[in-house]
Amino acid sequence: MSATSALPPFEPLDPAGIDDLLSADEKAVRAAVRQMCAERIEPHVADWFERGEIDDVRGLAKELGALGVLGMHLEGYGCAGMSATEYGLACLELEAADSGIRSLVSVQGSLAMFAIWRWGSEEQKTEWLPRMAAGEAIGCFGLTEPDAGSDPASMRTRARQDGGDWVLDGRKMWITNGSIADVAVVWAHTEGGIRGFVVPTDTPGFSAPAIKHKQSLRASVTSELVLDGVRLPADAVLPEVTGLKGPLSCLNEARYGIVWGSLGAARSSLQAALDYATDRIQFGKPISAFQLTQQKLVEMNLEYTKGLLLALHLGRRKDAGRLRPEQVSLGKLNNVRAALEICRTARTVLGANGISLEYPVIRHANNLESVLTYEGTVEMHTLVVGQAMTGHAAFR
Repeated sequence: MSATSALPPFEPLDPAGIDDLLSADEKAVRAAVRQMCAERIEPHVADWFERGEIDDVRGLAKELGALGVLGMHLEGYGCAGMSATEYGLACLELEAADSGIRSLVSVQGSLAMFAIWRWGSEEQKTEWLPRMAAGEAIGCFGLTEPDAGSDPASMRTRARQDGGDWVLDGRKMWITNGSIADVAVVWAHTEGGIRGFVVPTDTPGFSAPAIKHKQSLRASVTSELVLDGVRLPADAVLPEVTGLKGPLSCLNEARYGIVWGSLGAARSSLQAALDYATDRIQFGKPISAFQLTQQKLVEMNLEYTKGLLLALHLGRRKDAGRLRPEQVSLGKLNNVRAALEICRTARTVLGANGISLEYPVIRHANNLESVLTYEGTVEMHTLVVGQAMTGHAAFR
């Protein structure tokens, strides 16, 4: 570039010019998801959050399926077959609208669909994946239990063989999409180890009561799964995996989406803080003109920018087949923690208005309290990275 060439304009929410690192296709995916969120979700999501329910959630799922974001990083069976980076950008835009919407997509594609796609039989894939990709069937993922969260090996759900059938008994807790799901991927102890089962939710003995009184992820369906003598045919079991490798591989897919998604909540809150600081007049000038407010805005943007660079780097590694689980833990640990702090700081810029649902900040902050915990707590991801660094397992 010559000395006289014009520099590109400075973008307040992309101060490092990270957009230069994205391809035209990646930007097109981002734009399509952002437009859908702006038209279909953002005008209503504060009301959904306040009421604790999404209007026509099944219709929304079909729209997300038509957009191509359900199982979008999977190949075949009606899935879009897009890159991990494109999937990450979609997660960022979805969570900029609301963490609950990104959770719906993440659980559908990275947990329920991925489990069937990676570990299922051809018959299971053919039966479920095309409908799930289209949003015509909704899935959930039953691993967490009332007394088994970070330690899934201690789950109490059991599956026993009875003649040619399997019979499942147990409880699962904090299950996204549970009450609206058509199919549940349920993990249970068997005599031969932990196995996964594809459970149609209309099977007798299966129920999914909704969990109420949440103050986080209110624009998301969260349920308990109850399995009382649920009888399934022999071919309901996922045939290609035994042990914790199965569910943990699925969790790794979902955690990767959170690395990106959490930044969407951060960006939305940062944008709200910048807009508010520009318009809010105190002592005769906008509060954005005061040093302390500028410090908050810059520090929020620094953390967002660093998180975005990390997410993009991990996305490129995943697309190259070089992404390790410990690196996903590193990304989830850093980016969710940074995003939550950005939301909290943005709340202080908005003052008392920061707690109002007229602005997205307190909603994002409340949601991220859940995101900080699910798909692996801060403590667990810290110990995963610690073990990778030192060679010592400190989980027990």
